[in-house]
Amino acid sequence: MYKKIGIVVADTEEFMPLLDYALNSDGEKTEIFSRPAVIFKINNTDIVAVNCGIGKVNASAVTAKLISDGCDAILNYGLSGGIEGFVSGGLSVPTSYLEHDFDLTVLGYKPCEKPNQKYIYETDKALLDILKELFKDAVFGCAVCGDRFISSKKDSDFLKDTFGAVTCDMETGAIASVCDMAKVPFASLRRVSDGADEEAADSYSAMNNNGGNNPLVDAFLTFLNKIS
Repeated sequence: MYKKIGIVVADTEEFMPLLDYALNSDGEKTEIFSRPAVIFKINNTDIVAVNCGIGKVNASAVTAKLISDGCDAILNYGLSGGIEGFVSGGLSVPTSYLEHDFDLTVLGYKPCEKPNQKYIYETDKALLDILKELFKDAVFGCAVCGDRFISSKKDSDFLKDTFGAVTCDMETGAIASVCDMAKVPFASLRRVSDGADEEAADSYSAMNNNGGNNPLVDAFLTFLNKIS
């Protein structure tokens, strides 16, 4: 389906299960933009996965690099805060993305609105259809992204009420923005680690540090094999 797929993963603990899989499949460790990366194949598709680091700048820089290196699709996975309809440990498939911390409201713009450009991005339809087929029990909806870990109910209620968000994270909106500019398909698969509330830090840390990424990567590999 694609010749070369780029995978952007923020956190080291999130990246490790995929790295282990790739190395066990004759993958090769390397660096891209000074970030840990691994190159491997699934069927006849070249896969380049990069541990970009947390946050929008890291994610968007690596995404742009992967696209410039010839990737014809970009994927992402990771842990997310759950805002609406979430079940801890459940899967979420974003259908749209925006940057909740982009704010020019003082100048008369809507929250997250970027002047004279698109600011709400969509998951590629063909990829989304496959995700819907594979993960019927996942929560589908808007993923909001910002350079801040959401850890209060007041903030998560704002994101739900303002943007209709179902999950929050720190990378997807930035990746989606770059892919939209480059006209490259993008999709993400997330696992809910916490409720984006006052207990979020402890819940996230417990899942991230205790093998909680393994079920997510297993699900992601099912998807990756389907499209390769």
